[in-house]
Parts: sequence; structure tokens; C-alpha cells
Amino acid sequence: MDSSMFIGTWWALIPPILAIVLAFITKEVYSSLLTGIVVGVLFYTGFHPWNAFNALFEIMKSNMNLNILIFDILLGMIIVLMQKSGGSAAYGNWAGKKIKSKKASLLATCGLGVLIFVDDYFNCLTVGSVMRPITDRYKVSRAKLAYIIDATAAPVCIIAPISSWAAAVNSYVPEDAGITGFQLFLRTIPYNLYALLTIFMVVYITVRAFDFGEMKKHEKNAMNGDLFTSGAEEFDNVAEEKISSKGRVFDLILPIVVLIASAVGAMVYTGILDGATNVIDAFAGCNAEISLIFATFVTVIFMMFLYLPRKVVSFKEFMDSLIDGFKLMIPAVMVLILAWTLKGVGDALCLGDFVSGVVGSNASASFLIPVVMFAVGLFLGFSTGTSWGTFAILIPIVVALFGGQNLEMMIISVSAVLAGAVCGDHVSPISDTTIMSSAGAQSNHMNHVSTQMQYAMVVVAVCVVGYIIAGLTKNWAISLLISVALLVVVLEVIRSLSLKEDAKAGA
Repeated sequence: MDSSMFIGTWWALIPPILAIVLAFITKEVYSSLLTGIVVGVLFYTGFHPWNAFNALFEIMKSNMNLNILIFDILLGMIIVLMQKSGGSAAYGNWAGKKIKSKKASLLATCGLGVLIFVDDYFNCLTVGSVMRPITDRYKVSRAKLAYIIDATAAPVCIIAPISSWAAAVNSYVPEDAGITGFQLFLRTIPYNLYALLTIFMVVYITVRAFDFGEMKKHEKNAMNGDLFTSGAEEFDNVAEEKISSKGRVFDLILPIVVLIASAVGAMVYTGILDGATNVIDAFAGCNAEISLIFATFVTVIFMMFLYLPRKVVSFKEFMDSLIDGFKLMIPAVMVLILAWTLKGVGDALCLGDFVSGVVGSNASASFLIPVVMFAVGLFLGFSTGTSWGTFAILIPIVVALFGGQNLEMMIISVSAVLAGAVCGDHVSPISDTTIMSSAGAQSNHMNHVSTQMQYAMVVVAVCVVGYIIAGLTKNWAISLLISVALLVVVLEVIRSLSLKEDAKAGA
């Protein structure tokens, strides 16, 4: 069969569409991506089996980004080392002496969630184990704790330039996008309405001290001594992971400080090497991948000198942690490799040329594209339970849609994909971060899913309006300010109705 009929034609859409449809049906991203890849290479080689096999691995090799894989693995090592050092537990003990109220315990949980922005897995596991004893003391329901953990995990990571998420998004952006992956990520941050509004909502309802929906019931039960409402028996025999008793607060804080400082320093330095004359230009032109590898490598070495002389961990425990860190990142590495390969198959089939030719400049100017991409990202993220797989499928399509033209609309649309994917992952019962948030808080999983979904839908409704405004104005400040104001109005209406409900019940 002649392969030319598939290249640069509508057939080039089949592999990513097939991956999306299968992800919806199977709710599993690995097999969906792999199926799309296999179909794509068969198209590319005219259904010649041996040539398709060779093409698959040639495309995989040529599109694999070793820098990102190294960064993810080093980051996994840092995560495991921080857990085993006992620094997290020491922080919890210290915080317990400073926190004197329920509101303070919730704000401290939010603060720790924001502080641990380098990876969502590390965030979920650390915040839960550190803050659970403190929130229990002030009768915070486990469902509420799980919500705060989840709401300050992925939404924080997706707006943090120094994180595993930023590195992944950077790797999905084609070289001919008209902007580097890191520049694109930075430009999407103020347009990432779901992430920003979710973090704002967590702080707002904590400061205003109110809850609604199912969460309100859980909080009332907690005040009466029932922290779980249901599912307490799941955690009767849960054993805490063995950690060092010699850890101190600085064993958690210092590595994070070193990681951030060395990453920022390396980014500025590589930008200056590229010809930048000021800090802003240096960030814009930096080599983000090499800078992140440098930062994680320096941090691992720093942790060795911080922990081993004080015998916080033994040399064997330190080396075992490196292996455990590698294992921790295997799922993320697998998604990345398959995602890069599917993107490479699309490039081989000239998907970008076809989409750009069909869509043209008129569709690129449509103000509805961001809100449509937000909805598609949400449903795909919800169905698959993964943000990264959703990024991998949708970002190359969005970039191809604009074909290097109308850069601001491309940025808004990519940010809508990121926001929708995080939202879908956030409310999905099969999401790894949702599951880990439940585990970290030791909350019944479906209690967490049902309460979080109600809170997330409030933000989703505001995001729909926000992305329509963003598409019309192409101004992040206007869309963000209006979205925040609208969210405040909605929350105040909900709070007022909740108070009236309480007054009626008490009458």
C-alpha cells in the first residue's frame, strides 16, 4: 500500500484521535498511546510490518528527550531522600508547637503544599504524613485534609517553572512552534485559570471559615469526633514508612532552597552564555533542561553531605534511596516516552501541515478555541486519570492548529489545555494524585472524590467564563481579575445560603 495517501492528509489525524477515543473507553493511557503509535507507523510505512517496526523505534529514539528523563529520575531520588531523612516529620513536630487553631492548621497545610512544588507525588505523600496529626488535633475531617492536599499538589506544580511538570510540558512543544517550550510554559502561567483559582479558593474558604455540599457534612461529623464519616477501618493496620528519627526541619527546607537557588542560577547563567544582557532575557533564552538537571544533581550531592556525616541515613540507605527514586518515576518516564513517540509519528505523517492547511487563520482567531480546549482537556484528563497523557495528546495538536501564527491565542489555548487536564485529573477517581491524596490524608477515597468534585465544579464554571473572556481580550490580567472577582461573588453567595441553611436548621 502506498504510504503517500496517509502523509499530509486527514489520515494523519487518526493516530491521536484513536489515542483519545481509546483513553475515553479504556480509562488507561499507556495502551491508548501505544495503539495510536502502532497505527501511525503502519500508515507511515504503508502497512509494511518490518518497516513499521523499524520506524517505530527510529521515531522513538529521535524524539526521546534524555535530558528530561534524567531530570525526572534525579527528582525522584530527591523525593525519596527527603522522605527517609525524617525532615518532613521534624517539620510536622515543629509546626505542631506553633499552630494554635483549626484555621491555622489548614493554612499551614496550604502553605506546606505550596512550598513542596517540585513534584505532585512528593507533595501528596509529604503533606499528608506531616500535617495529619496536627489537623486531627483541631478536628479537621480527613476529607477536608485530602482536598487541601490535592488542591495544592497538581495546581501548584503546573504553575511552578522548576518542577517535573514544567519539564514535561516543555518537552511536548515542537521546535517549530515559534517559541521555546520553557518560554511557552512561563507565558501560560497567568492564563492557567483552574490552577490559580483553585489555590485562591482553598485559601478563601479557609479564611472565611465555611464549607458546603458533602464537605460540610464531613466537617460537622469531625467536630463531633468522627474524622472519617466512613472508611476508618481501611487505615486500622496502615504502617507508616520507616524514616529517620534524626531528621530536623532544615533537612526538608535546605534541599528545597538549594534546588531552587541552583536552578535559578543555572538558568540565568545559561541565558547569559546565549547572549542575554539582563536577567529577564536570560530566563527567556536559558537552557531550562540542562539547568534543571544541574539543580537536581547538585541537590542530590548536597543531601549526601547534609545527611551522611550526621548519620541521618546510612550510606546503604542513601544508595537504596537512589534506586527507589528511580522506581518512583518509572510511570512518568513511560508516559513521556510514549507521548514523545506519538508526537514524532504525527510529525512523520505531517499532521501539523494538514491541520494548518485545513484550519487556516480564521479558526485561529476564534475566541471559543480556549474554552473548547479547556473542555476537551478536562474530559480527557477525567477519563484517563492523567494530566501528562492529556498534555502529550493535545499540546502538539494545539500548536499545529496555529501553525506559528497568532502566538497569544496559541499561549491561551495551551494554557487552557493545561488547566483542563489538571482539572480532569483533579476530579478523576482513577487519578494517581487523587488516590495518593486520599492515602496521604488516610481518607476514604470516594469521600475525597465526591467532596472535591463539588468544590472543583465551582471553579470550572468560573473558568468557562474566564476562557471566553481570555479569547476575546487576549489579556491575562483582565481575564484573571474578572475570574477572581466572579469566584468571590459565587463563593459569597454559597456562604450566604449555607448560613441561612444553618439558621433554619437551628431554629
